[in-house]
Amino acid sequence: MTRLGIFLLWLLHFLPLPLLAKLGNGLGLLLFWLAGERRLVADTNLRLCFPALMESERTALVKRTFQSFARSFIERCILWWSPAERIQGYIRVEGLEHYTKAQAHGPVILLAPHFVALDVGGSWMTQHADIVSVYSNQKNRLFHDMLLHGRSRFGNQKLYARQQGLRPVIKAMREQRPFYYLPDQDLAIKDGVFVPFFGVPAATLTTVPRLAEMTGARVVPCISKLLPDGKGYEVRFYPAWENYPTGDVTADTRYMNEFIEQRVREMPEQYFWLHKRFKTRPEGEERFY
Repeated sequence: MTRLGIFLLWLLHFLPLPLLAKLGNGLGLLLFWLAGERRLVADTNLRLCFPALMESERTALVKRTFQSFARSFIERCILWWSPAERIQGYIRVEGLEHYTKAQAHGPVILLAPHFVALDVGGSWMTQHADIVSVYSNQKNRLFHDMLLHGRSRFGNQKLYARQQGLRPVIKAMREQRPFYYLPDQDLAIKDGVFVPFFGVPAATLTTVPRLAEMTGARVVPCISKLLPDGKGYEVRFYPAWENYPTGDVTADTRYMNEFIEQRVREMPEQYFWLHKRFKTRPEGEERFY
């Protein structure tokens, strides 16, 4: 079944992007009705993060979240199999000067939170630079191999499993490879701290400030966005964070979450709410899922 699914996804990359967007929106509605557990996860996350939303508003936002997720998944067929020229034609880049300026001063951490289009930014970067990044092992081996191939098909990229630790990442950064990093999922409290995310204590990795301290890297956020109706994508680079890190790991991690919160408020339907962001709880606190 996995081979068939991959073959069908490969066939889709021949279709125009607006049609793929419509297919993704339709698949998202289907998933909304079929994926009961993940729908509940998304609803719980949004209830915690946006308590002022009425139930009907929250349900509508969950539905749009599933549509954005499904669009991003289907449209990955373009990123994984289309020529570089076609991919670049769909991507509008904003704020590139912030990345260029930071790179001229040494190592760079490209902060890429879990918005559904994050692979778009990764694809654009790999077509313009040799980077280093980390990934989570997938349970399905065929899908795992396809994911790695899709993310490394351009240039000479270095991708490491999280289980390999930070040592190879640090070595690559010292070779002036930008580190494309996804820091905002709940991976338990090891190597992390509890800091607020939309006012809720969230187990958050401290990798960004620790790496910035060890390597002297500048942190440049890189946010990728799906544009409406299959009109393409936006990859936006933000100014490097000033006076970061401060030496206070908890405060620096909180600063990161605050930045991500601001971007989420701009396009809440495109954040990956299907992840159990608040799975790990402080001792004695009730579980949400």
